[in-house]
Amino acid sequence: MITIIENKKAYFNYQILEKFKAGIVLQGQEVKSIKSGKISLRGSFVVLRGEEVFLIGANIPPYQPKNAPKNYNPQRSRKLLLKKTEIRHLIGKAKQRGLTMVPLKVYTDKGKIKLEFGIARGKKKVDKRELIKKREIEREIKRALKGGVRT
Repeated sequence: MITIIENKKAYFNYQILEKFKAGIVLQGQEVKSIKSGKISLRGSFVVLRGEEVFLIGANIPPYQPKNAPKNYNPQRSRKLLLKKTEIRHLIGKAKQRGLTMVPLKVYTDKGKIKLEFGIARGKKKVDKRELIKKREIEREIKRALKGGVRT
């Protein structure tokens, strides 16, 4: 399993409650583009439409821009492949207030490109501040320990 891209901002902005893995329906040039690392999950989200699940807002630029089809849209919605039981579970969760589905990472598994997304609840500003303070304290402790070892 090779991670191509990870949405670190999602972990900062959301509390991840549950994770799911799904295949993505892609065009040929999109596969090459993703495998070369040209994908952005910034501002993207997962949505349910009827009995289908879609990734919306992910930007996948063409692999070779000069050879791309004229009607190619790098931010088109892409269908996600899940089992029916997982989709039913997601439909139940999506009805709960305050929950959203956020893409977490794109990776390859046995040559196939997969998306890991999570059901998440947005963090409040106070929670984010606490996390930042905690990180700063840990950095200061590490610096103090490294400084003490060198002397």
